Amino acid sequence: MPLPHRTLHALAGTLLCLSAASAAHAGSATYVIDPAHTYPSFEADHLGGLSTWRGKFDHTSGKVTLDKAAGTGSVDVTVEMASADFGLPAMNDAARGKELFEVSKYPTAIYRGQLAGFVNGAPTKVEGSLTLHGVTRPLELSIKSFKCMPHPLNKRELCGADAYAVFKRDDFGMDAGKTYGFNMDVTLRIQVEALIDDGSAGKVALASPAH
Repeated sequence: MPLPHRTLHALAGTLLCLSAASAAHAGSATYVIDPAHTYPSFEADHLGGLSTWRGKFDHTSGKVTLDKAAGTGSVDVTVEMASADFGLPAMNDAARGKELFEVSKYPTAIYRGQLAGFVNGAPTKVEGSLTLHGVTRPLELSIKSFKCMPHPLNKRELCGADAYAVFKRDDFGMDAGKTYGFNMDVTLRIQVEALIDDGSAGKVALASPAH
């Protein structure tokens, strides 16, 4: 039996709405890094295994793009080197000088890369490069954890991750202490949270992944 005209009209409207909602969930979304919840940290040797120095950077900015359905995305993070904090003012001042970061000459460090190794819609690594102390070298980050969820306060989507890598600081021209037997390995950890920007509000990464 033919459906009434009003029923057909309502059904067509419903299908159009569903189609539009599906399209809104497709494509790449942009997330702005939350500086209040993003603190790259590091661990470095002191005197060839005597102890381990630990510190963090207090000022970070950048963005992340993400398309969980396609299994793609990118990372662009800028760190202000003068914000390094070892928990000791004298050490902070020394690190900003010529022996280590030379912040007057190299005020920022930049990490850029592509999200990769997606499993169930979540990236497991970042394939990119680190620019530090005026030197750019490839550096792959391993992602220990990754999660997206609605922000409990403003209801926009929030994504977070914990990534890490190990590199040699003398590869970047920072070899202070090497003659005293310091190990040049540095462990870098990037704890990051990023909030979807208003322009991507309809393209949430929570859409069902293709893989």
